[in-house]
Amino acid sequence: MASSQAAFPSVLSSRDSADAPAFNGVLPSGSWFYTTAAIVLSLLILEQTVYRYKKRHLPGDNWTIPLIGKFADSMKPTMEGYMKQWNSGALSAISVFNIFIVMASTTEYARKILNSPTYAEPCLVHSAKQIILPNNWVFLTGKEHVEYRRGLNQLFTRKALGLYLNIQDVITRKYFAKWLAEAAKDPSAKPIMMTARELNMETSLRVFCGNHIPEHGAKEISDKYWMITVALELVNFPLAVPGTKVYAAIQARKAAMKWLELAACKSKESVAAGNPPECMLEEWVTILNDPAYKGRREFSDHEMAMVVFSFLFASQDAMSSGLIYGFQHLADHPEVLAKVREEQERVRAGDYEKPLTLEMMDEMPYLRAMVKETLRVKPPVTMVPYKTTKAFPISADYTVPSGSMVIPSFYNALHDPEVFPDPEAFLPERWLDPNSSANTNPRNYLVFGSGPHKCIGIEYAMMNIALVLADAAVLLNWEHEVTPLSEKVQIIATLFPQDGCKLKLSPRQHA
Repeated sequence: MASSQAAFPSVLSSRDSADAPAFNGVLPSGSWFYTTAAIVLSLLILEQTVYRYKKRHLPGDNWTIPLIGKFADSMKPTMEGYMKQWNSGALSAISVFNIFIVMASTTEYARKILNSPTYAEPCLVHSAKQIILPNNWVFLTGKEHVEYRRGLNQLFTRKALGLYLNIQDVITRKYFAKWLAEAAKDPSAKPIMMTARELNMETSLRVFCGNHIPEHGAKEISDKYWMITVALELVNFPLAVPGTKVYAAIQARKAAMKWLELAACKSKESVAAGNPPECMLEEWVTILNDPAYKGRREFSDHEMAMVVFSFLFASQDAMSSGLIYGFQHLADHPEVLAKVREEQERVRAGDYEKPLTLEMMDEMPYLRAMVKETLRVKPPVTMVPYKTTKAFPISADYTVPSGSMVIPSFYNALHDPEVFPDPEAFLPERWLDPNSSANTNPRNYLVFGSGPHKCIGIEYAMMNIALVLADAAVLLNWEHEVTPLSEKVQIIATLFPQDGCKLKLSPRQHA
């Protein structure tokens, strides 16, 4: 048989062969360079074309920085940067790591996003599912989410809140005693940002898990939880590799889940032994064991731990932010603090050691108005990212592409001058008149969101901040050391004053 080489006659003459470059199946090195450059250039052109197609007429950069987009800006977000974006239009567009993002700045668009489960679902931040776990209940949608949430609502009834209130009061007094002891040694003003977070973390863990987590376990969760906080930026490096914030957060979540699963197991054992509920997990198990309860009854330790972890995620930094700004606002507005104290004197009747009850809290409308106002002026959460599950016709002339992030702003709704005259002013009185524009426009009060994923623990969060500030008003004196950074906002998942709110504490003397 003839060789295969003979089957294909040469197409080059001997002279042509001598003059032609050697081929041998390999392109010259220069050809590889031009081919690679052409491919890269094509991809960059495609990236810009897709961005401009999605953006259409929305305000925003005409071109996106190749590959990373606005990643550099998202590394250190500022309120000034957000305000600039919001002020550019009711809807505006940016891109980060080829994630197309539509920002919504008006109350109308914010509520439309929050109330359109057919088109969008909460994704919190891009890395949230990696950190909180993709099968966590917070990511459920539709009927499954409604039914799951209905069961969890039982954990925030008035009866349950009464159980939690006593735990909160005990831990708050414990921390105030610690703060005063430290202030006696060094009376200089110190930032309360981290100490307030520690108070909130222990309060949350004891309310949720009782004493089923040992002291060293609670400390481990508290110490490592900060890694979760700093990883929950709007956009983070997308790969969870060692050395990244997301990787560190995942390790912190694993450590926390170990202890939370133990607490779930111990709670089941305690209720089975006939003990009355003393924390949220035990209250949950007791409800599930009630013959009259209609709903799903079987939850694994892991699933219960995921729920508690989601509550920690939702409450820890948001309540810390609200509490810190509450201290700062009261210090900066002594006339408001005086009214809070006057109300406390009336309700407590001079007995400052008596634990607070829900009935006593009901008699403190000015305190509640003050908390509501501090959360409005400096909302802990300014936005909650959603992801479109299909093309979302958000307006008559624009449809958000499927798979995009769409982010409603809460800040503008809470600072609408038509609803909140002098919106930057701290005026608790605006909430005392039932006919005020603040009270007659509840759709603008988006501190806790809206729609099917509205915060499930509104009353718990309000109660916790109110109780701490109420106890502080009667037990502490505090002076705010105002710095150039006091009114500057630091955005770390939630809002904090850049100087950490520096307070000088001392015990309050009573006649």
